[in-house]
Amino acid sequence: MSDALLPLAERVGAVAAPVVPTHPDATIWRAAAPADVDALLAFFADVARADHPNWTETRDEVLEAFELPHIDPARDTLVGLAADGSVLAYGTVVVPPGQETLVRAIVLGAVRPDVRRRGIGTALIEWQLARALQVFAGSPARLPGWIMGYADERAPDAARLLQRHGMPLTRHFFELQRDLARPVDPVPLSDTARRAGVRIVPWADSLAESARLARNAAFADHWGSQSTSRESWAGLVTGETFAPGLSFLATVPDDGAPDDGAPADGAPAGERVVAFVLALRNEGDWAGQGFTSTYVQLVGVVREHRGSGLARALLAEHLAAAAAAGLERATLDVDAENPTGALGLYRGMGFEVANSHQSYVRVL
Repeated sequence: MSDALLPLAERVGAVAAPVVPTHPDATIWRAAAPADVDALLAFFADVARADHPNWTETRDEVLEAFELPHIDPARDTLVGLAADGSVLAYGTVVVPPGQETLVRAIVLGAVRPDVRRRGIGTALIEWQLARALQVFAGSPARLPGWIMGYADERAPDAARLLQRHGMPLTRHFFELQRDLARPVDPVPLSDTARRAGVRIVPWADSLAESARLARNAAFADHWGSQSTSRESWAGLVTGETFAPGLSFLATVPDDGAPDDGAPADGAPAGERVVAFVLALRNEGDWAGQGFTSTYVQLVGVVREHRGSGLARALLAEHLAAAAAAGLERATLDVDAENPTGALGLYRGMGFEVANSHQSYVRVL
């Protein structure tokens, strides 16, 4: 398919540079700076209370705009300020480096709840779309270009804004929860897994790169997924909310021969990750949720080891560890159309749908 496409730059053509918005309420528009982090955290807390009280951005997540090499804060971020300097709006345009089957420009942003429906969100999204097209106009990739946005079901104004700007509803995702007071039955390894030499082990930093490669292999056939870079992966597994004690890996003996799992060159001698459950413990979310929790950030099994019960076995380990840590619920998000049948797996292990959010995509 990619060979038949003209380069993305040719398909987009010449585009005008993004124009800094003007608005009577947001009198100052400028790129975000590291000195804004505390103000942005307070801004996101206001947004969370209105749109998704069960979670809010962490300091690490805000800092990513100033630390990841594929984000240029001077060109990819915009903050709208009131005359008193308070943050009224914030947006970013993120173009991740993983571009195997498509080029993604992800538009992320929000408007403070008390100043919504005054045109600030329109000003922000129009700047973001212009920036996304500007990036695409410089891309030689012969791949589809996706401009992507997300909206929680509890934030219908955000959904309407994206749709009005040419981004149709494309995908549904569910937030699931499981009560950890319910018993967790251990899941023994299947005969197939034992014959393959699979071991279930706690998270180990020495296996971090092998786990990244396994993640990229496991998610290669998931909707919209592209490879995760070393920098983004390091931000996850060394971040303030990563919970190594609640994260587990399935490994096999590494014979040095790559297959459709994680290539051997990323793993320590003798061991290769083929499945994983990685979890976060974000205590900043607990007050809004009304319960203590773990968040399962990633679950995956490389193709050659699917069907042998590894995801179920790893999740059972995670649930038991989270219950032993005294947490009340386990939470995760899942693509409603996940091709591996993940939604059925999670429901079979006691997870129930609590909320949903949607993805909106313009394809070029």
